[in-house]
Amino acid sequence: MPRLDSTLRAVTSSPARAARIAFAACLALVIVAPLGSRASLHAQAVPAPAPPAPVTLLTDRALDGRGGTLQGARLGIAAGRIITLASTDTARVIDLRGYTVLPGWIDTHVHLDSHFDKSGRIATDKEPALEQSLGIAQAAWATLMGGFTTVQSVGDLAERPLRDLIRDHGFPGPRVLTSLAPIIGRGDSTGTPEQLRAMVRERKAQGADLIKIFASTSQRVGAKPTLSLAQLTILCGEAKALGLRSMVHAYRGQVAVAGRAGCTQVEHGTYAAREDVEAAARAGAYLSPQVGLVVQNYIENKARYLGVGNYSEAGMQTMLRDLPLDFDVCRLMMAAPGGKVVFSTDATAGAHGRNADEFIGRVRDCGVSPMQALVSANALAAGAMGLGDTIGALAPGFAADVIALDGDPITDITAVRRVVFVMKGGVVYKWDGAIAGRR
Repeated sequence: MPRLDSTLRAVTSSPARAARIAFAACLALVIVAPLGSRASLHAQAVPAPAPPAPVTLLTDRALDGRGGTLQGARLGIAAGRIITLASTDTARVIDLRGYTVLPGWIDTHVHLDSHFDKSGRIATDKEPALEQSLGIAQAAWATLMGGFTTVQSVGDLAERPLRDLIRDHGFPGPRVLTSLAPIIGRGDSTGTPEQLRAMVRERKAQGADLIKIFASTSQRVGAKPTLSLAQLTILCGEAKALGLRSMVHAYRGQVAVAGRAGCTQVEHGTYAAREDVEAAARAGAYLSPQVGLVVQNYIENKARYLGVGNYSEAGMQTMLRDLPLDFDVCRLMMAAPGGKVVFSTDATAGAHGRNADEFIGRVRDCGVSPMQALVSANALAAGAMGLGDTIGALAPGFAADVIALDGDPITDITAVRRVVFVMKGGVVYKWDGAIAGRR
């Protein structure tokens, strides 16, 4: 197999060229590798890529990911990490002055497995495996190009090979953590206590980074509870005992139930009352509403979804009708004493690469300050994922995940849509180059 690292690590001024390189890489790893392994049972494993060359990033204004601002920082990057904020090395320099520089964003809830098939419809399990692989890889690439260098993808066993290729072999995409297949609550028929624990252990054995649990049905079919406090306590308790975090899909009073059960993160929360939200916050759960992307994407792409699973016209109308209630619960989460509200989009097919729209929704419709919104996708999200000492900040020792925006998101939140530079682990994947006349 050809080595990919020298090509992917080159700084390119052409996004289109970068996209072609990435797609070629996808084909090489998805198609050539399996063929090669069948041709020779003794072929050596593809080695991990060599560390990228040291580089200095010049900035005049940077956000540190923790709520602070850095003036005139010179980020020294080596071996995939930030070494210093005052580099004197001039051997290899990328000039990001004139842009807003900040840590690569973190989305704690996406579905990379969700994509449109070659007919333009939402892909199902009938899609050929190769096409599924390419669809997932394309979703990951689009997400990285949108400025998200780390994502938590919570929905399918097919996400594991993508995670491993990115982590171990330099495959182009964001850093991925995955729950693999979720645990879906079905009331008393979900299983005995020992069966519940076995479900968690099975996912641990499969290589899951966290456990995803459905404690409510979809909003499209009533948002009804599917697990009791006792059942959630067993599931989340077993996850914690195994060193795993837990994420719970919950509506209404299930928000409080998930918090009391000791679950790590509670998603959605639509229809929850103030006391439900405050109970989850008191319990220490991370909270993550969605207001700026997921429902809007479903409505924009309704024709691509209708007729598959529980995607019905009535369900779509329910989500649209109740979107103001999403704004309400977002405000409740932000106001809850001790509430830790992290960035989370629930991005599915049609939304990958547009994750930053969630920032705009939170600022415009929830009253979140721009800095709060940005930190929720940096230091706070890193902490929620157990990576608070590794990613989410511009500081020595942290991963060299760095992005740059054309504009200042503190004064114009729509600047989050104008990502001109993306570095992950010291590798530059996107660089649109300096704008003429700007310094």
